[in-house]
Amino acid sequence: MRMSMKMLRGLLVPALALLLSGCDAVLLSPSGDIARQQRDLIIISVVLMLIIIVPVIAMILAFAWKYRESNKAAHAEYAPDWNHSTVLELLIWSAPLLIIIALGAVTWTSTHKLDPYRPVDQIDHARALAPNTKPLVVEVVALDWKWLFLYPEQGIATVNEMAAPVDRPIEFHITASTVMNAFFVPSLAGMIYAMPGMETKLNAVMNKTGDFEGISANYSGAGFSDMRFRFHSLSDADFQAWVAKAKASGTALGREDYLKLEQPSEKEPVHYYASVAPGLYNAILNRCVESNRMCMSDMMALDAQGGQGIVGTYNVTSLDAATRARVGMADDKRYVGALCAANSAGGQPMTPAGRPL
Repeated sequence: MRMSMKMLRGLLVPALALLLSGCDAVLLSPSGDIARQQRDLIIISVVLMLIIIVPVIAMILAFAWKYRESNKAAHAEYAPDWNHSTVLELLIWSAPLLIIIALGAVTWTSTHKLDPYRPVDQIDHARALAPNTKPLVVEVVALDWKWLFLYPEQGIATVNEMAAPVDRPIEFHITASTVMNAFFVPSLAGMIYAMPGMETKLNAVMNKTGDFEGISANYSGAGFSDMRFRFHSLSDADFQAWVAKAKASGTALGREDYLKLEQPSEKEPVHYYASVAPGLYNAILNRCVESNRMCMSDMMALDAQGGQGIVGTYNVTSLDAATRARVGMADDKRYVGALCAANSAGGQPMTPAGRPL
């Protein structure tokens, strides 16, 4: 029995080492300035808490050893009537209070400085952001179960792969097609949710070139485990070459193409699109990619103006059979279609939200 326990202990050490060898401490060695500041915040918080935890553990062991039953020394005498010590009270309450104050100050400043909606104001801790620096805008759509990235400035789109120039601020606009998801590139910045019909934002910057992993950090169904993408941090020249590679694909991402792409699929390969239909991201966000659906923004604009009155009793439509099957609607329900408001200065019909039809 003794021999078997020794063998078991001998096997546990290499087994533990093997398990730990698979750990990736990416959160503690980030490549983006926002992720670096978040890492520092984690370290500061842990150190502040350890200032309390370590002495408490040490005192527990010291008290247990000093006042053990077998200790007959005079300094460990039994004192059943002892009930108060002003010095101990001051130590017990002042130290945690100071730690809480320090944590509160750190939390307050970091909550505002690391707000994902706040544009970055530095490249890294040693370099300030140059005035009038234009961020790279990337529109992100969480699909089932893949990621769609739209680049409005470059006019391209990709699936399950994105790229950005090193040391250039990135402004993410994030939404989802069906269920809530979470966009997370651990080396770049913190996690932020993607929700249908809503837009969240994330501002970040990558300080090292390389190939990094992006994941979905919120369970969203059967294909969740493979909902991953590659993030390429490139030099300016390599980024332009990557954009040229996408444009060379010759594939266009129109609204009908998006509706096909939106269908649930797992382990989707990387796709490149040389062009994107105008206003596609806005249509995805407002849930009106289909031509016969009113956009949420138009609906809210009508509500803000007091509704459409008697006109709405006639201006109704319904989804076609293919769309009903795609969204899981069994009934042919009718709803208000898009309405034209006053013409623009150029004579083009406008929606109630002020967008051209």
